[in-house]
Amino acid sequence: MKKIYVMVSMLAIISCSNQPNEKQEVKEEVTETPFYLGTYTDGESKSQGIYKYALLSDGTLKQIGLATKSISPSFLAYSADRNFVVAVNEISENNVGTVELYKIQGDSLIFVNKQSSGGAHPCFVGVNAQNYVVTANYTGGNVGLLQINEKNELSELLYLQQHKGKGTSPRQEKPHAHSAWFDASGLEVIAVDLGTNQLWFSHIDTLTNKLVPATQNTLTMAEAAGPRHLCFHPNNKWIYVVNELNSSITHLEKNETNAYEIRNSISTLPADFKEANTCADIHISADGKFVYASNRGHNSIACFKVNEHDGSLSFLAHESTKGNGPRNFALSPCGKFLLVANQKTNNIVSFMRDENTGLLTFVHEIEAPTPVCILF
Repeated sequence: MKKIYVMVSMLAIISCSNQPNEKQEVKEEVTETPFYLGTYTDGESKSQGIYKYALLSDGTLKQIGLATKSISPSFLAYSADRNFVVAVNEISENNVGTVELYKIQGDSLIFVNKQSSGGAHPCFVGVNAQNYVVTANYTGGNVGLLQINEKNELSELLYLQQHKGKGTSPRQEKPHAHSAWFDASGLEVIAVDLGTNQLWFSHIDTLTNKLVPATQNTLTMAEAAGPRHLCFHPNNKWIYVVNELNSSITHLEKNETNAYEIRNSISTLPADFKEANTCADIHISADGKFVYASNRGHNSIACFKVNEHDGSLSFLAHESTKGNGPRNFALSPCGKFLLVANQKTNNIVSFMRDENTGLLTFVHEIEAPTPVCILF
């Protein structure tokens, strides 16, 4: 009996070894998340306009192709229904730049129309749920208000909010509006002006189509900070402002009167880094636990953890962007990846993001012509 048992057992082992390994044969389906890339087309740039790329589910990247030709479309935004892309042309013709509207059609963007941004060198555009469009004109030092109308066309300029004042550094000789953001309500606008060193608060009067100053008209940052971009915490109580000139992040908190107050600031650089640096962009994870900012010079993404009780930031790590001049970056819709556009080295780099620790791990990079804006 013992011999028979051994033989049967051996046959069973041989039989199992000949069966296909089902786990090995099951391949995870690779999916694609498309995104658009805004670029600069001037100087030595080889770019022709707005490009379409894709982020694969394993974190690798691929280029789909040129979506449309455009002159220096340096910042992009979707319409409310995501059927259109709005782009600003960072140019100055007769002291004004332009805003363009494109219809999404397959892998192409079909030009609809173009309007004045209201000032020279528009470098930012945002769209709210009512399809109001705000542009930040850097050289003009102002914010333009437009709207995508019922004909799905860009309206003419509805209103221009002109900023006044200056800061103390050489780059703050006059207003330089760098971005303009809709809050959670969609009708409150916060304009970030590097030149005046302030945030400008206003709301849209939908009857007159004007930007009306809020009760809290401005908030001044630390001397020579040079505010550039911001992000909202999901609790709609905290804001994080990235300051370009002094390489810091300032934490703001809304008080009982709904006015914002400065709570604290933290550097985006290592203490021993003494070379030139300017910050460019800032984003927060969807769960509100981590904040990221880009350093140009140190060429890194600075990673911070958010204190859930008071909103203060604590430093986690610096991750090299594997390129020069990380102007803009974006978190993927799923939150698992972070993509960086390195303007000066013509590459996009993807990192896997640990959703528990907030830390980044390099995955892949791909060539891109003068990349300056990533739009998922």
